[in-house]
Amino acid sequence: MSLADSDRELVVEELGREPTPAEAALFENLWSEHCAYRSSRPLLSAFESEGEEVVIGPGDDAAVVSLPGDDGTYVTIGIESHNHPSYVDPFDGAATGVGGIVRDTLSMGAYPIALADSLYFGEFDREHSKYLFEGVVEGISHYGNCIGVPTVAGSVDFHPDYEGNPLVNVACVGLTSEERLVTAEAQEPGNKLVLVGNATGRDGLGGASFASEDLSEDAETEDRPAVQVGDPYAEKLLIEANERLIEEDLIESARDLGAAGLGGASSELVAKGGLGAEIELERVHQREPNMNALEILLAESQERMCYEVAPENVERVREIAERFDLGCSVIGEVTEGNYVATFDGETVVDVDAEFLGEGAPMNDLESVDVEQPETDLPEVDLEEAFETVVASPNTASKRWVYRQYDHEVGVRTSVGPGDDAALIAVREAEQGLAISSGAAPNWTDTAPYEGARAVALENATNVAAKGATPLAAVDCLNGGNPEKPEVYGGFEGIVDGLADMCATLETPVVGGNVSLYNDSAAGPIPPTPTLALVGAKAGYDAPPLSLAPEADAELLLVGDRGLESGAFDLGGSEYLARFDGTDAFPELPAEPAALVETIAEVADDDATRATHDVSHGGLAVSLAEMVTEEAGLEATLPVSEGEVAGALFHEQPGRVLIQTAEPAAVREAFDGVAPVVSLGSATDDGALALEAEDGTELLETDAGTIDELRSTIEDELA
Repeated sequence: MSLADSDRELVVEELGREPTPAEAALFENLWSEHCAYRSSRPLLSAFESEGEEVVIGPGDDAAVVSLPGDDGTYVTIGIESHNHPSYVDPFDGAATGVGGIVRDTLSMGAYPIALADSLYFGEFDREHSKYLFEGVVEGISHYGNCIGVPTVAGSVDFHPDYEGNPLVNVACVGLTSEERLVTAEAQEPGNKLVLVGNATGRDGLGGASFASEDLSEDAETEDRPAVQVGDPYAEKLLIEANERLIEEDLIESARDLGAAGLGGASSELVAKGGLGAEIELERVHQREPNMNALEILLAESQERMCYEVAPENVERVREIAERFDLGCSVIGEVTEGNYVATFDGETVVDVDAEFLGEGAPMNDLESVDVEQPETDLPEVDLEEAFETVVASPNTASKRWVYRQYDHEVGVRTSVGPGDDAALIAVREAEQGLAISSGAAPNWTDTAPYEGARAVALENATNVAAKGATPLAAVDCLNGGNPEKPEVYGGFEGIVDGLADMCATLETPVVGGNVSLYNDSAAGPIPPTPTLALVGAKAGYDAPPLSLAPEADAELLLVGDRGLESGAFDLGGSEYLARFDGTDAFPELPAEPAALVETIAEVADDDATRATHDVSHGGLAVSLAEMVTEEAGLEATLPVSEGEVAGALFHEQPGRVLIQTAEPAAVREAFDGVAPVVSLGSATDDGALALEAEDGTELLETDAGTIDELRSTIEDELA
């Protein structure tokens, strides 16, 4: 990829001359889709990013929010994608994605406390998909476990359109305070720019521009040099060194070295402050001989931070870096002029920093709306449908994934992976922080706008089911080649849908990431709006997902519009994906904000025994997940035998199963908010028995059989 002719003309006009090779490479990378959001920025104003608890919103390395009722404790949250690198090298691509989002957290003066990863691959029965899946999970687990940050939440989805381009979206949550807070905005001319961390090599060259192109058929070999190589042990040292630098108040501003390497981080740092810099590239500590100016500027070697440091504090910063066995170079200083880089006395870059970072023109692209599919429903035996959907890799247990993650390191994890949402103890504020992360490619492939609204509601319902109220969210908006009108139309749909539902839920979207050109010879990916949402609650306890073996406690289904109306839309469901059907996407709840708020209140009630949201795989999967060897369920579906498939397999979000000792109180709480239906009560035999409203027996199975069905992934990969 090279600087487009139209872009070069703008650069020449601004500079009054031809750009140097280093300048041209900088513009190529920083004006790429990956860095400049040229196709997506015009759409992102749809998101509401302000709120009472928002301290720092979009534009920094990570967002910062305060916890409700606690002015002293701040939570940071950020998300990024490492999609193309994870196709070329699944282990290093995924591992360095973790490292990058952790350093984004460090640059805000925060300590990382939790990770969430949302992963998307081609069909599970394809050998190449399994190769990528195993490599990505290994990369995430290796890096996260080594640095001591627990991976507590996330999602895994398989869809044929990810075959040529998997997605790896990683979110990180950190803790900081007003006194510790640092931003990526340079503060004062005369301050020094200090590079701390690993030595710079040639790995990751051109990574930003690589991430702004479709993947070619030979990408796994041809694009290998653009993939970074991570060192989690150096990252752990960097985490602890950064903590000491923050504690001693030695840092004026900070930026992680990610896309476009040193050139990207240092120019963005000073541009945000309306300043410039003078950098001497030969001062950068290097691990490879004979590196030239362009390589030093653009290499994306990992585990590096760029700090702005007052001159009197430079020596102390160097001492701390050396104590943690990290390289440290004073590479230049902040100025009031241009962004200038020299190499062995020769000026190789001399440009206005703001023009470099913000001067890229936006793309004006055509779009075509995605139409809802016609209705074409399969005829399937109920037992076959139940077994197929419950055993689908998309709805089956993800134990094989999260058992490889150390999700308890740091001793904050109250509810770990495998539940609706994770719950992290923020003891500093005596609050619990719930975390949910994911998307639903079947939903947004069927109906981008409504599917994205559903993704936002689903994540909010997840945290509410653990008793938390949504606080803020970040998004990772993934799409194919935006130059294709149908792809850009789908992308517009997920942006607007996510923005609209988050606004309805009064959950500010405080940051995010855009990844386009996820396209290959196999075609574009489905529009995929990963949302990482955090919620807050008093205390660290939450109701479990599994049923309690209490016969006097009733299981209620809340929020099912299909049962209320007698009409079930199956569009976007796993049921239709498995049996080749199509249908309209289900209508969402009329009052989603009140619904989520009430779910959180009821989940925290002393009479609540268990809670579980209903979404992927429908009611059938949610009921199966609640049954254990100790607690079964006898349930009656309030439908006729002919409506059973719709009732069991439609995937309208905003539904929750609540086992309670006080069903009348739950009905009263949801009066005027959402419909409530009684399904039955728990047994102590571990069996799941379903019948229709006329008493017709529909299905009978048990916890052992369900566990066997749900072990699809671990059976295949063990």
